[in-house]
Amino acid sequence: MDTPAPDQQRVLTAGASELITEADLGRKLERGTPLRVKLGIDPTVSDIHLGFAVVLRKLRQFQEFGHTAILILGDFTAQLGDPTGRSVTRPPLSKAEVEEHARTYVEQVRQILLPEPLEVRRNSEWLATMAIDDVLRLSARTTVARLLERDDFATRYREGRPISVSEFLYPLLQGWDSVMVRSDVELGGTDQLFNNLMGRALQEQEGQEGQVVLTLPLLEGLDGVQKMSKSLGNYVGITEPPAEQFGKLMSLPDPLMPRYFALATDWPPARVEEVTRALTAGELKPVEAKRLLARSIVDLYHGDGAGEAAETEFNRVFQTHEAPSDLPEFVLDPSNFEPGPIRLAAVLHAAGLATSNRDGKRQISGGGVRRDGAVVDDADLAVPAHQLDGNVLQVGRRRWVRIRVAS
Repeated sequence: MDTPAPDQQRVLTAGASELITEADLGRKLERGTPLRVKLGIDPTVSDIHLGFAVVLRKLRQFQEFGHTAILILGDFTAQLGDPTGRSVTRPPLSKAEVEEHARTYVEQVRQILLPEPLEVRRNSEWLATMAIDDVLRLSARTTVARLLERDDFATRYREGRPISVSEFLYPLLQGWDSVMVRSDVELGGTDQLFNNLMGRALQEQEGQEGQVVLTLPLLEGLDGVQKMSKSLGNYVGITEPPAEQFGKLMSLPDPLMPRYFALATDWPPARVEEVTRALTAGELKPVEAKRLLARSIVDLYHGDGAGEAAETEFNRVFQTHEAPSDLPEFVLDPSNFEPGPIRLAAVLHAAGLATSNRDGKRQISGGGVRRDGAVVDDADLAVPAHQLDGNVLQVGRRRWVRIRVAS
């Protein structure tokens, strides 16, 4: 806490999309006491990706200045489902699914956040014990008109698509988290602005000082269009193997590189500006910039030197067309198939390289399947089991498996 408040504020607000309000944050920092900085995450999937890591790295910056990170695991609200940005009601998750995801979230979050000062809370602590009269009192804190100011709600209402009452309750429940932990600042993506402002309003109604709301840009996924999402398959997970991370990042559309340098690395703004300028001026070729980006991100999550090793593996696989050194193996049990030669499409399905036998045939017909390096051009190809033993199957550019036939 020895850093002057203005210097802290300049670092902590760098890259922010919205800050409500700058004056409030300045006053809180001037007090010289650690702030309680809240980030709420609903554990709805098993992996944290680079897009979500953007806000986690901002939370770490607050920790580095001595402020306390308050990580709220939305184990209660995850079962309800955040309606933010959704055109249809989210299917509910079971308690067991949420609990498993919460466990992996904590493990992954600790790769980014400092161990102290940190509080990890679950919002079931206070939300699961609310009685119906508590819920009714909370729901009276806002109006339907106010909730319909949200773009996603307004659009669905205008188009006649359903909005459940539980979805209307979601911003109130998330906002109540801020009241319960008495947060000074809440972080989130730009899509969380409405929910975070609800927390600020509820705090003020409860006689607390309203939290500062600081939102950060959403990172587009590898498709260059949609925000990064595991459900869309356009993501890079922070726990994925180095070679997988490197290979995915090399497929990134060129125009997105400046945003990834700014949001997905831990580089200071000056270095981001330097590399972006060199890229724009043509002094740095896009492919070399992409390699630099991939190495930096792999090093960030797997340690110094991991990026260079992943690049060497990438060159071996994609330039000399050799199989990966850590090739996974699949044990094929012929008794699971009809007697006689086994269709290669069915082998792809069994090995997890295709979602179904039909998908396996489609992959072969599209020229995307290789057997021991040779393109397979017969979608109905059937091979005796013993001839498959030791075969290396490849689908696309990054999926490989070696077949071992069970005796």
